[in-house]
This record gives sequence, structure tokens and C-alpha cells, in this order.
Amino acid sequence: MRHLPLAAALTLALAACQPASPPPSAAAAASAQPAQTTAPAFAFEEASITDLQAKMASGALSSHALTQAYLDRIAAIDRAGPALNAVIELNPDALKEADALDAERKAGKVRGPLHGIPVLLKDNIDATPMANSAGSLALAGNRPKADAFLVAKLRAAGAVILGKTNLSEWANFRSTRSTSGWSGRGGQTKNPYALDRNPCGSSAGTGSAIAANLAAAGIGTETDGSIICPSAVAGLVGIKPTVGLVSRSGIIPISVSQDTAGPMARSVADAAALLTAIAAPDPADPAAGERKDTTPIDYTAHLKVDALKGARIGVVRKLTGYQPDTDAAFEAAVAALKAAGATVVDAEIPTLGQWDNDELQMMLYEFKDGLNRYLAGADTPYTSLAALIDYNKAHAAQEMPYFGQELFEQAQAKGPLTEPAYLAARDKVRRLAGPEGIDAALRKQNLDALVAPAMSPAWPTDPINGDHFTGAGYGAAAVARYPSLTVPMGEVHGLPVGIVFMGTAWSEPRLIELGYAFEQATQARKPPRLLPAVQLPPAAK
Repeated sequence: MRHLPLAAALTLALAACQPASPPPSAAAAASAQPAQTTAPAFAFEEASITDLQAKMASGALSSHALTQAYLDRIAAIDRAGPALNAVIELNPDALKEADALDAERKAGKVRGPLHGIPVLLKDNIDATPMANSAGSLALAGNRPKADAFLVAKLRAAGAVILGKTNLSEWANFRSTRSTSGWSGRGGQTKNPYALDRNPCGSSAGTGSAIAANLAAAGIGTETDGSIICPSAVAGLVGIKPTVGLVSRSGIIPISVSQDTAGPMARSVADAAALLTAIAAPDPADPAAGERKDTTPIDYTAHLKVDALKGARIGVVRKLTGYQPDTDAAFEAAVAALKAAGATVVDAEIPTLGQWDNDELQMMLYEFKDGLNRYLAGADTPYTSLAALIDYNKAHAAQEMPYFGQELFEQAQAKGPLTEPAYLAARDKVRRLAGPEGIDAALRKQNLDALVAPAMSPAWPTDPINGDHFTGAGYGAAAVARYPSLTVPMGEVHGLPVGIVFMGTAWSEPRLIELGYAFEQATQARKPPRLLPAVQLPPAAK
């Protein structure tokens, strides 16, 4: 669930039913130019969950009609036209699910704000009757017998599961030089703001799909950046929850320490509605017991337009300076925080950068252990990491045309989770990023949250050289296992950039308050135009 490969510094980063049309070959997906870059008019462009729910409540819209509209939209711009390649598989039962929910509404039963709302899931989350493949051809036939815990919560809340989204294969934990948004099964996902630009990862398909209005909202997963990065470069709101708030059961893992699922949406309100539905203690999740107060929270009750008045916000300037236009947008965002009533001070995470190598070592141990556990119960003949390594070698032309499996091989060499080297690395990164990092910074100046630029603007997709990462601001929260929230703060030459809010454990309500107030004050999100490339102004003569 990482968004980028771990290389020199780990401040980063996680078939009975076929797709409506087969994904392009790896080579074609990486290099094909779109036949067109315009999209047909869409009746539900930028529609919020509240708007859609109101239309269904009035009888002006049914869940069936809404679901069909999104399916048509996917056919028009994901499979054809600009060919975003964001949706890896459609749910063959989506319309049946919508019909059942329409019948419930007609009978007077409405489950809540998500009743009849179509949602997309990242393809590392178990959801019947679809495959759960992590983008790998080896798992294309893995059809779970039951929904992941969070998917069951979504369905109980009335959501229609529209389909699965493409991702960086194995949630970007296969190679040290991978291309985000590419998988052997799904090909290359494009960024809807500029089709030659990268969607970031690993929740690439969810980011591009929701930005382009292929569903009302979506679910991504993150280990270190995989919700925040694709949300930021797609002009979305992404919430990376505290580890343990949202169940990981039924999700193909990287790190039991840092993995989580979370909402990706076009507004803070929509993200809060999704989080309300999926945040629930799961007895099967070892992190669930860390939350002492398990009282359900309606996160939409924290949509407070005046929440920045009196707030104290710390600006982590050591997480800036990697891209001047992003810095300019961030300074404008900081000014907006002040104008909305916040006290803004410079802040420092004293341990920043001290956990990088230990985080990688911890992940390598946990990936091998967690993946072997998942595969043991999956519907696949490849029941171990070792077997997957052999599969990739045997199918290198399909699975490794651009990059290899260095992280797979490094993880395979690790021992069990009882080894002292693992335990020391795990404890060190949690301490440095959490109590001695974010908590120390918040406590020193009595801060509600820390802020930084979420991510640089999207880079051109380059399967030969891999990702061109320049910088990001979210890593400390991911390593600390604390929540973070990104909100659009502007554009750089038409490419979205976001601001990330970070807080202590279980501070999602406060982050949602601050993020919502910022969003309402700035209204920075602009929908994508599906341009073939960034349109740069002509140079002065």
C-alpha cells in the first residue's frame, strides 16, 4: 500500500467476472496515446453524496439509474476515449444490488447516507464475486468467498459496490524502481488531469476514477502514502486513518504495523460519510484493541465551517522546498488558514528522517509474514511469497517488462517476526515517528495539527526509469500509525496539489474539522479536463 518504491530514503510510502473490456497489454498501456481526450457530458459531474441522496429521496433518481450512469461513464472514458484504465474489474451484480436497495427505499427503509451510492474499491480488498489480485496475474483467479470486513460494513450501510480499481502492483511493494499505477493485470492507469502524467500510487486507480467521476467515492489503502499521494495528485480528499480504526481483515497486506484502508472522495463531507461507514472495531484485526473508546463516531458531525477559528496549526517547513510552485501554493494555503482564524506557527518534527532504513526492514519482515498468511487462505495455487517470486520469473515478459522484484526477494530472505532485528526496527520507528516525533511537535507548542504540502505535482509516467519522485509531507503520520488528511490547495500548471493535515492517534474528528473549514474557505478543487499533456504557457520573448 505504498505509493512509491523504497530506494535511498524511505520517507515515502500501500475469472467468472471479467472487466467490461480486457485491459491493454503492458506495453500498450504504458505507451498508447488516447484516441480522444474529451468526455461526453455527465449528469452527475462532481455530484456529492448528499446531492445524490437528496435526488433519490425525492424520487428524481434511483440507485439503478445512478449505477447505470456510472457504468456508462466508465465505458465512455475509462475503457474508451481517454482510456484512463482506472477500473480493473466491474461488479457483475452492481445493478442487482442497486435494485435491491431501491426496493428497500420504496418500502420505507433507508440505511443511511450511503444508501444506493456506488463506490469503487482498490483491487487488494476482498469483495465478492470479484477477484482480489493486487494487480498480479498470479492472483487473477483469486475469488474470495467472503467480503472483507470493511466491505461488509459498506454494504450494510447501503453502498453499491461498483467494481475494483487498478493499483500499483502489490501495492508498490515489489520493486525498488517501479512505475506507480502499473500492474501486470491492469496495465497503466493515467492521471485525468494530464494523461501523460502519473496517478501516483498505490491507490492509483481509485484516485483517477473518483477524480474523473467514475463513482461517487472510493476506498484506497495505505502503508506510507498510498492514499495521500494519489488523492493529492488527483485533486481529491483522502483520509489515512489511525491504524486500527478501519479493519484490515480481507486486505492483501504489506505491513501489519502500518497498513490501513481509508476514503478517497471529491470533498471532505463525502470522505467523512465513507469513514463513518467503515470505521468499526474488528476482533480479527490485531490493531483494533488499541482504540480504547470504540463508541461509533459520526464523522459528518465534524463538518464545521468555523473550525479554524482559534485553532493552532504547526507548519513543518522542513517538508517543503522540493518544488517552488508547490511551495507557492502551500504559502497561499497557510495564508488561508490564518485568514480563517487559525494561529499558525513554524513547527519541527525533531526525529524527521531518522526512521527510514528501519521502516524498510520492518516492512520486509512483515510483508513476508502477512502475505504468506493471506495466501494460505486465498483461492490461488500460489500459496507463498516464494511461489510468487517463481511465478514472476516464469512470466517475466508479462509481469516484469519494466521493473523487477527486488523487494519480493529481500522480503523472502527475512526470518520470522520473532527475530530481534525485526522487533528492534518496529519499536524504533514507532517511537521516533510517534511519541518522539509528531506528538513531541504537537505538545511543544500546544498544536491541534501539523501541516505540509502533501505531494509534488504529478510527474510524467516513465516505465523505463520509474517514478520521478521529488518530495512529500505525509511520511511521519504513516510511520507513527497516526491519521492524516489531504485536501486540495491549488494547482501547478493545471496539476492539483494538496495540503496534508497530521495529528496524534485517533484525532480524525479534529482533522476533519480543520480540513473541512480549509476546504470551504478555499474551494480549491477543480475537476479534470482529460488533457493529453500539461499545457504550459509560452515562454516570454
